[in-house]
Amino acid sequence: MLNTDMKRRFTALILVAGTALLLYAGHTFYIANKNPLISDSAQTVDKRQISPQKLFDGNWQKIKNEYYDSGFNHQHWSKWKNHYRNKIKTADDVKVATDTMLESLNDPYSRFLTKEEFAKQRTDITSKIYGIGVSIVNDGGKIRIINVLEQTPAQFADLRNDDIILAVNGKDINGLSISEVSGMVKGAPNTLVSLDILRGNTKLTKQIIRKEIALKSIKSSVEDEIGYIQISSFISSTVPNEFLEALENTSKAKGLIIDLRGNTGGLLSNAVFIANLFIDEGRLVSIVGRNGYRYDVLAQNKNINIKKPVIILVDGTSASATEILAGAMKDYRRAKLVGTKTYGKGMVQKIIPMPNETGLNLTIAKYLTPHGADIHKKGISPDLRVNFTKSDLETRTDSQLEKAKEMLTKMLISRAQ
Repeated sequence: MLNTDMKRRFTALILVAGTALLLYAGHTFYIANKNPLISDSAQTVDKRQISPQKLFDGNWQKIKNEYYDSGFNHQHWSKWKNHYRNKIKTADDVKVATDTMLESLNDPYSRFLTKEEFAKQRTDITSKIYGIGVSIVNDGGKIRIINVLEQTPAQFADLRNDDIILAVNGKDINGLSISEVSGMVKGAPNTLVSLDILRGNTKLTKQIIRKEIALKSIKSSVEDEIGYIQISSFISSTVPNEFLEALENTSKAKGLIIDLRGNTGGLLSNAVFIANLFIDEGRLVSIVGRNGYRYDVLAQNKNINIKKPVIILVDGTSASATEILAGAMKDYRRAKLVGTKTYGKGMVQKIIPMPNETGLNLTIAKYLTPHGADIHKKGISPDLRVNFTKSDLETRTDSQLEKAKEMLTKMLISRAQ
């Protein structure tokens, strides 16, 4: 079992990194505004209000000073400042000009974040949203509830899967997008929101008090002495505590399966934290910055040693921070990897708060595995390749997970002999 003192020591590991770093899987990820790799300092917001021209100039200067490639993709960086001199008049101008400038770097991971996008990213990191606790989809023009989270205002108000939302606070939502409806439902904690819903042929009105909704990144279970821990994302600052809780939940298991499939990345410190629980000493990851400067992140002393055999499940969407954990565990032979080759995203981004509550996600380094492998655009090959097949979908089975269980069972039998 992990006592409070141990948790406190491990939490301290997260705070040693002073910069806001993010590792994400790809361009689609950034457009979707999902998981970055960041440290706690990334939660700062610069609330200074300056003119659009000064904001653009500040973006240009930050990129000039901190971007990983000091050659800026074989161009003179000053040309962009000259091109947009005295031409930036609005917030939209800032976005278009900064996006155009960043696109010239041929780097899908660096991007400018508007005030709304920066706030959304901070929400992802803190795992705090204020609302009622439902997931919704646009089903042929109808906004339908597909999931009601447990122990949330939505559950207490008896909202159910397949309820159709007709109106929010008396306003008809017909024709509105999911994001627009979501924005109407969310709000300050302890405020009231009214939903008109259609359940079958019955119309109902629900008065619901908004609360903070805790988002979980980790699930765990035990079956036949095998512990299963699924990490869906490394983005939340709650991941370390969630992982320690998962270890407690699986403490009676003799072996562990850690499922990193579909995990596109998150906080660098989270990946390092978990790797450090399994690896006693040595380099966990190397960060190579501008002009070749190299910083090695080393394992820290700790009061816990997890010696159980481990299988890690990976696939083509396992990326960035996920690859840091998988790469370290493989390099030290601390785990066997099962599944398909990982995504291959070996660049590090820094989240930079900018005035007007905006921000930059800027590539400032690349990372190497403990043995010095550069996995960018290459990925990490599993020890055992197992494809997720069409038959798995049709029969609702998981051949990758079943193979991991089979391997782990054989490892446990071998250990017992």
